[in-house]
Amino acid sequence: MAFSVKGLFSRGGPVIPVVRLSGSIGTGPGLRPSLSLASVEPLLARAFGFKAAPAVAIVVNSPGGAAVQSHLIHKRIRQLAEEKDKHVIVAVEDVAASGGYMIAAAGDEILVDASSIVGSIGVIYAGFGFEKLIDKIGVERRIHTAGSNKAVLDPFSPEKADDVDRLKAMQQDVHAAFIELVRDRRKRLADDPDLFTGAFWSGGRAVDLGLADRIADLP
Repeated sequence: MAFSVKGLFSRGGPVIPVVRLSGSIGTGPGLRPSLSLASVEPLLARAFGFKAAPAVAIVVNSPGGAAVQSHLIHKRIRQLAEEKDKHVIVAVEDVAASGGYMIAAAGDEILVDASSIVGSIGVIYAGFGFEKLIDKIGVERRIHTAGSNKAVLDPFSPEKADDVDRLKAMQQDVHAAFIELVRDRRKRLADDPDLFTGAFWSGGRAVDLGLADRIADLP
């Protein structure tokens, strides 16, 4: 994450604040700092606080991460844009996928490189099952709960169909909200059956699909 200012589009043109948002999205521990509303709020507040600037540029380079933090960052960008009456330019570098694309969709204009990876509008949960391993090494799993659903998707217990159904129902809710957000922000989406399947595309193809506006970068 970083903040800077630069003249855009021509020498002597207006000075535009630039916020760089790079990395995965979330609040959990990790080897690298992640993006969250708490971590990006000071940068956004500073950028949108430039009264003379007609726009704010946000450079996005993120493969995604936590859905809630992605949405909170998206909403904060839009709140500040409306409050401060600023045009928001988003420039995608290597990737704006999943939650990274949700953040990018906060832009009034989305610029991409021809080789950027864009899209992945979907929801994923991934884990492991270790029940056969602990049986093999002679470990007994003991779980005591108050509440029949407190051990849902426990990785050391056999997977249950009801648990999977509950997870998929939740994913469908989150996915539907993601789709609604993209449709609201991107009015010229192509009629493509793969658009909301979690598929991703090159920057050039993303422009064709309406996920981005044009191939360009910040000068």
